[in-house]
Amino acid sequence: MKVVNIKDVEKKKVLMEGAFNAFKQIPISKADGTPNFSMRVFTIEPNGHTPYHKHNYEQLNYIIEGEGVLINEKGEEIFLKTGDFVLVLPDEMHQYKNKLSDKNFVFICCVPKEYE
Repeated sequence: MKVVNIKDVEKKKVLMEGAFNAFKQIPISKADGTPNFSMRVFTIEPNGHTPYHKHNYEQLNYIIEGEGVLINEKGEEIFLKTGDFVLVLPDEMHQYKNKLSDKNFVFICCVPKEYE
């Protein structure tokens, strides 16, 4: 069993090409012995974004703070707010953006542990 507060988890800048003002924390990882999934927390600072990308595994998200948009495969912007859940299927193009200039956009992202 593991209990950890997000304030005690190291925050690292997302270094993927195309990311801007995006940070990742991994409070539950394969190093903790999780059998299937890793839990990550992304913080997208004002005017920041993740890369526009896809991957061959599903991604489960829960918005825990702020507002942002999800860009889908068609380039459409889907508004997201605190309390929303998102399922990104394998090989779907997607990007998260924080269009606000004064508040962070924070979400949980669960992925298979092999891809943390």
